[in-house]
Amino acid sequence: MTKQNLQSNRKFKRYTVTSALPYANGPIHIGHLAGVYVPADIYVRYLRLKGKDVLFICGSDEHGVPITIKARNEKVNPQKIVDIYHKMNKKSFEDFGISFDIYSRTSMDLHHKTASDIFRKLYDKGKLVEQENEQYYDEENKQFLADRYIIGTCPVCSYEKAYGDQCESCGSSLSPNELKNPRSMLSGNKPVMKKTKHWYIPLNEYEPMFRQWILKENKNKWKPNVYGQCKSWIESGLKPRAVTRDLDWGVKVPIENTEGKVLYVWFDAPIGYISATRQWAELNNTDWEPYWKDKETKLVHFIGKDNIVFHCIIFPAVLYAEGTYILPDNVPANEFLNLENDKISTSRNWAVWLHKYLEEFPAKQDVLKYVLCAAAPETKDNDFTWKDFQARNNNELLAIFGNFVNRTLVLTQKFYDGIVPEFCKPDKAEKQTIKEMTGFAERIGKSIENYRFREALNELMNLARLGNKYLTDAQPWKIHKTDPKRAENILNCCLQICAALSVLSEPFLPFTAQKLKKMLNISPMKWDSAKKEALLPRGHKLNKPQLLFEKIEDKMVEEQLKKLHIARQENIEKEKPNIEPKKPNVKFNDFTKLDIRTATILKAEKISKSKKLLKIQVDTGWDIKTIAAGIAEYYSPEEITGKKIVVLINLEPRNIRGIVSDGMLLMSKDNDGKPVFVTTEKKCENGSQIT
Repeated sequence: MTKQNLQSNRKFKRYTVTSALPYANGPIHIGHLAGVYVPADIYVRYLRLKGKDVLFICGSDEHGVPITIKARNEKVNPQKIVDIYHKMNKKSFEDFGISFDIYSRTSMDLHHKTASDIFRKLYDKGKLVEQENEQYYDEENKQFLADRYIIGTCPVCSYEKAYGDQCESCGSSLSPNELKNPRSMLSGNKPVMKKTKHWYIPLNEYEPMFRQWILKENKNKWKPNVYGQCKSWIESGLKPRAVTRDLDWGVKVPIENTEGKVLYVWFDAPIGYISATRQWAELNNTDWEPYWKDKETKLVHFIGKDNIVFHCIIFPAVLYAEGTYILPDNVPANEFLNLENDKISTSRNWAVWLHKYLEEFPAKQDVLKYVLCAAAPETKDNDFTWKDFQARNNNELLAIFGNFVNRTLVLTQKFYDGIVPEFCKPDKAEKQTIKEMTGFAERIGKSIENYRFREALNELMNLARLGNKYLTDAQPWKIHKTDPKRAENILNCCLQICAALSVLSEPFLPFTAQKLKKMLNISPMKWDSAKKEALLPRGHKLNKPQLLFEKIEDKMVEEQLKKLHIARQENIEKEKPNIEPKKPNVKFNDFTKLDIRTATILKAEKISKSKKLLKIQVDTGWDIKTIAAGIAEYYSPEEITGKKIVVLINLEPRNIRGIVSDGMLLMSKDNDGKPVFVTTEKKCENGSQIT
């Protein structure tokens, strides 16, 4: 290892925190939030409260193939697509309260220059390998096909609409060559293999570094799901990975005579973190390099599990090969969030969209933050349900946190005109309550620093539970006349817990924390202030109390469930097979005129100057028939030779492209429109009649 060695657990001068760049081809949904942006925001807000120098980076990934597919489907330029969704998502994040220091975009000139410069440096240093190989090519559209332009059957789970880089059903990472029955998303045709030239980063050369850095130094530091996936990749043997693609949308390859080639999106997209940092530095008239090149900077990537290999293997290999950058200290990836026991799917509209939520639940950003953190898929896939959303709001935020704060402030207003009473000669219970209160900052902070956000949130609620129980048990409203000094102590103690909550809730519930601070009439405080026994001095004037949370009624939840029900019904309709309408009835005697027999394909060959036709010879048991069939786009001659099929043998002969075709194959179609042979359940002799 070099100076880029993993830094040990020690204090850092600064923190660079990145969150995965969302594709600018659609809105943000709760799966994105729970997996990446809510935990990242909690972490960053905590670091700021600790007084750390932290830079929080994100932006739109605008060069992905999904963007070009969407643009093609809508018949517009990709730039129009990214402009729409960059603006929408940037505003959604701002309104939701995700506290990025910069929300950049990879279509900007500064990003193109940054990515090009890094590629060129690797190229000039001889760190890239040039290779010519075969890649899928769509003959009809005269275009090489990027991974996402190819779909087929997953070799792992047999899902029939897997992409060339990943199966969205089982999550397996794939290559186009692994797909069964591949077809082009542009034409629907079976693609052919054609030679092309690309540049690769030789990951195999960095395998010793990864074994040391990840398998040894990070074994007990990274989350098990992250470490396990990296271990599997490394022990399977790392292979060179292409960093260029044949496309016309993206960062152009900065080498002469490379027209039609761009940097592969998973080379260019993570570099977006660096270009965003440069943009932030220019806007703030400061130096960007310490945030990426100083060994005393801690780099943390927040991502979903589908991006682990890119952020733990490929991007670090690029940084390591370049030679001047630090490597990530941690990559706390989450698993996936489901919705109402079904996988979130943008194509099926099975999602809770952030911009829609903000419209339908105004001023309830923190409720969604709370629920998504409480149900965060930190170690395994988890589920979001609207009933759980309602229950957590009503039974936890409202009944515990909000109820405690409201009762405390209302009683203080009623008995002491909103003035913090004296805390004098506390009894054992009061001393114990204050002592417990001062321990929460340390426990919550430790959980956050170890990326255990659900655990941290539970500790925050335990502080609210502590106050709620103490207030209920102490009952100051009953003794404020008979034992006024103890009543003062009780409410002073509860007010100190409210003040601690206003500090410690800020990473999780920033809007609530701000509202609570306003009611308490206090300025923002640092994290460690919550370790003090008295955050509010005697005689401090409070503002009038307001409700922190509102009840979510059944009707609101029912409306959301109704929307999902409609989406499900629409998907059922869309997924119904495209069945041809029933033809008019025929008489039985007409049907008996058809002679349908079992047969075997003896030989098949392509017909000259025809993309669709195959010349097929079949043994019908009676004779050898020649049939011209329009299935060449779906089947090669080799894969159907020897196949047992069903044939109509007494069809009047027809001349097709100079071939006398005197029979017809009996075929159906699958859900994607591909012809499927009709076969028999058991083996039959050729010539067996179908009756």
